[in-house]
Amino acid sequence: MSERQQTQLYLEPERYELRAPAPYRFDVDRRDFFKFLGAGVLVVSILKPEVLAQESGGGQRRGESLPKEIGAWLHIGEDGKISVYTGKAEMGQNIRTSLSQAVAEELHVPIDQIDLVMGDTQLTPFDMGTFGSRTTPTMNLQLRKVAAAARETLIGLAAQQWNTDRRALIADDGRITDTKSRRSVKYADLTKGQQITQDVTSEQALIPATEWKVAGQSARKVDGRDFVTGRHRYPSDQKLSDMLYGKILRPAAFDATLLSADTQKAEQMGAVVVHDGNFVGVAAPSSQLAASAIDAIRAEWKSEPQPSNKELFDYLRKNTTEGKDPTGDGDRYDVGAVDQAMASADHKLQQTYTVRYIAHVPLEPRAALAKWDGDRLAVWTGTQRPFGVRGQLAEAFHIPEDHVRVLMPDTGSGYGGKHTGETAIEAARLARAAKRPVKVVWTREEEFSWAYFRPAGVIDVSSGVRNDGTITAWEFHNYNSGSAGIRTYYEIPNQRIVFHAVRSPLRQGSYRALAATANHFARESHMDELAHAVKMDSLEFRLKNLKDERLRAVFEAAAKKFDWGKSKTAGQGFGMGGGYEKLGNIATFAEVHVDRSSGDVKVVRVVSAFECGAIVNPDGLRNQIEGSNVQGLGGALFEAIEFENGKILNGRLSEYRVPRFSDVPVLETVLLDRKDIPSVGAGECPMIGLAPAIANAIFDATGVRLRGLPLVPDGLKVSS
Repeated sequence: MSERQQTQLYLEPERYELRAPAPYRFDVDRRDFFKFLGAGVLVVSILKPEVLAQESGGGQRRGESLPKEIGAWLHIGEDGKISVYTGKAEMGQNIRTSLSQAVAEELHVPIDQIDLVMGDTQLTPFDMGTFGSRTTPTMNLQLRKVAAAARETLIGLAAQQWNTDRRALIADDGRITDTKSRRSVKYADLTKGQQITQDVTSEQALIPATEWKVAGQSARKVDGRDFVTGRHRYPSDQKLSDMLYGKILRPAAFDATLLSADTQKAEQMGAVVVHDGNFVGVAAPSSQLAASAIDAIRAEWKSEPQPSNKELFDYLRKNTTEGKDPTGDGDRYDVGAVDQAMASADHKLQQTYTVRYIAHVPLEPRAALAKWDGDRLAVWTGTQRPFGVRGQLAEAFHIPEDHVRVLMPDTGSGYGGKHTGETAIEAARLARAAKRPVKVVWTREEEFSWAYFRPAGVIDVSSGVRNDGTITAWEFHNYNSGSAGIRTYYEIPNQRIVFHAVRSPLRQGSYRALAATANHFARESHMDELAHAVKMDSLEFRLKNLKDERLRAVFEAAAKKFDWGKSKTAGQGFGMGGGYEKLGNIATFAEVHVDRSSGDVKVVRVVSAFECGAIVNPDGLRNQIEGSNVQGLGGALFEAIEFENGKILNGRLSEYRVPRFSDVPVLETVLLDRKDIPSVGAGECPMIGLAPAIANAIFDATGVRLRGLPLVPDGLKVSS
């Protein structure tokens, strides 16, 4: 387990967006330059690539370690309300609830007494961002330690106040009680609104999972009523008095250079127009007027010819780049003697699997509201990296980071697509020119074209196996998609695994589960093909080559729930896929029905067994797993970006197919609660087993082997 944990904590190379050049870098006004220059040194704290390996608040930033004081994380108000501070962001994954449960458990208070302050760079400790399924294993643990330290400090304060032995005191329901005299005091009366100055220690004793009373139980979503009644205000709902609405002039193609822009008509319409390098935008009293002003600008762009999706996979093979995997994990993994083992294998198999670019399609497109107060900037925006966006804003405007405040209202989903701060920078640039607050909300078309995509990939797999089903050789080459989940979890003595970085034709970056989806699709599809080659049952074949007990447990649990091995009818097919990622373990079994005459493929039933250590919130976990499967249907079956010569061709929801209610199968989830293992995240791992399970089920139903995602964008094409 320790090796598995270590390999998962690196920052995977497909987080390309974190290493990309700044989206905008504006020329600083000369007067502002001297104002900020001070004694001759312009001080801007920018996050450098070498510190990007900090995947969460569990690590530390250069020169900025996590605060040890309890008061930096937790404050008890005079009214008894407990404010807890974290740089993590809520995007619908319900960590507001699970983190509140963690604090409530250790502090011995009702969950409704806790107010979680999230993603505000002025109030919360530094945090790298909300991604990589790191919130539960790092921030949940951190806040448990903070709450436990606060609990023990409160007991000490009561013991001091009463001049009694602290061993006779207990904390419960927001009070300290003396078990001998039965006197008690509220936490708020002990602190009297003052900050707790004691430190959090690494030796802090925590309540074991076997004794949890609040954590480990299903809890109602914090503020859930506000979301379903419309009371909650998302980033796109934010308003300030005297606010203007911004629109940006988009290039005619990716990487185009602006040659000229005639903004006269837009200015005559009463809009504030900004032309700064390649950036052209307007701010107006209404979004309709802003859109009309943008349409009135006459611009000339220069762009170079670019490839299309029709030549994508050939392009990826031919455009590899030099250099090592930026995680520091190397660009290849070798063990044993692959060539010799391959030559002596009873059966050899070589296949290629492909994955197309897909879009995040968040429920809420990017949005930001910016306000300047002199040389200080505040931005409300939907982002998974408030501190990262703070750094981007400081860099774009040549100001110190402590002059920038980023606030993150709970946002309408992210899926890894909201790590960068383009919209925040756009709103801030317009607000600086207009000298009024400006809000920019991307249209759905902008979201499709100008956000980054999940990387496409080509994966070549070669393997050798003995007649008894023992895999002896494994060679795996991934072009572009990434190295998350690239290492096989099956016991194979001879392996060669290589990740090939590529000059991508489209902007690409993080997406839920990263490249683990592509790598598991290729690996688990190949495992199914190998099982058929040696005429073994797919489950039996996997278990024969799998020693990891946690993975065996989820495969066996899912198989039992699914009733693997049952008979099937015409057009019916069963398949499986699974693995581990981000410290979680998943096995997914799928039932499909294929109409051979129409080519229609229907996923009828999905059974998932998942294990992520001690479960914090069973209902929340089940929602994560089932939500992953619903989202994963799109990438498995029909989602794919079409592009040509620097333009997206299907950048609307009417043209880009996402899962609909009619696509959702019966979802059944088996939760394996391991109270003996630390809790880990569930936002990404559950998705990785779905695509191969569906592909293998389609083969089981039809005999047609599909090796590219999406599997059936236009239905199953079969010869009569």
